[in-house]
Amino acid sequence: MYSRAVRRGRVPRRDADQVPCLLDLALLHPDPDDMDWLVPTSPQEVMTRLLRGLYEDVSASQRRVGTAVAAYEWYAGLGGSAPSGEGSAIRVLEGLSRIQAAMDEATEACTREVLTVQPGGIRREDELAEGLHRALTLRGRGVHMRDLYTHVARHGQGLLNYLELMGDAVEARSLDEVIDRLILFDRTVAFIPANTDRTVALELRHPALVGYLVTVFERLWRLAIPLTAPLPDTRIEGISHREQSIAALLAEGHQDAVIAERLGISVRTCRAHIARLSETLGAASRTQLGVRIAQVGLDGPQEPVDLTQVTVPGQGSRTGR
Repeated sequence: MYSRAVRRGRVPRRDADQVPCLLDLALLHPDPDDMDWLVPTSPQEVMTRLLRGLYEDVSASQRRVGTAVAAYEWYAGLGGSAPSGEGSAIRVLEGLSRIQAAMDEATEACTREVLTVQPGGIRREDELAEGLHRALTLRGRGVHMRDLYTHVARHGQGLLNYLELMGDAVEARSLDEVIDRLILFDRTVAFIPANTDRTVALELRHPALVGYLVTVFERLWRLAIPLTAPLPDTRIEGISHREQSIAALLAEGHQDAVIAERLGISVRTCRAHIARLSETLGAASRTQLGVRIAQVGLDGPQEPVDLTQVTVPGQGSRTGR
């Protein structure tokens, strides 16, 4: 089956159901362009990966190591058409264990810099503990890390403890909202989720793709606010920075669930903020709230506003609290 995959470039996933070891050993992996097909890992890469385990597990048996080398050299000569660049440029990682192993490998090879985007709200203690060993390993080698979070993450004590532990090795900033999770090692390899529950990931090594993601990160980084700095004042009495962010998304026509997801808060918390916005702006309905948001300018650059002078069509002047 592997020989056929090397010769043809890929094989249908259903054909490999009878030989699951090919997926377990990562000899075959899903085609990024069509998940119903499997593409072979280059024999040279397979040899390197498996020999690492062989040296650890059967170091006393040089004969078996030699046999493995000879076998994969034979596979490498089949057809001469095994995918060389594309298979290693985009790799589909199925399962948390496979993702973890690939990230551990990238961590071991990293020597200079790690860039991460961490969406969602307050980071759970178990999530922070899961990546702590990797972060400490990187810090020990002098690797500098830069992390992007949503503003909501500022309220998590676990994150503050983590940053204090890491010291100067980690620099963190936050934004109202960020892109989906992203991890970049030495600007040469990137990991991004490939499904909603993050049980499938993509390992990207194509220079153009990685370069594009680095550019996205750097532009978000310039817009972000250091975690050690306070959030800017909205310059509107009674309206917090988070409520300003919610107002801007309401003005774009987003529903409560979408706003909550983008800002990393619960739907219940989002609706509580919307209720306070309505009270502060003196709006009795969603329609009136939208008008008031536009009049006050919460969806654009902020200037000092006297809420007592803002009116809703059909009503007189109302005093904001």
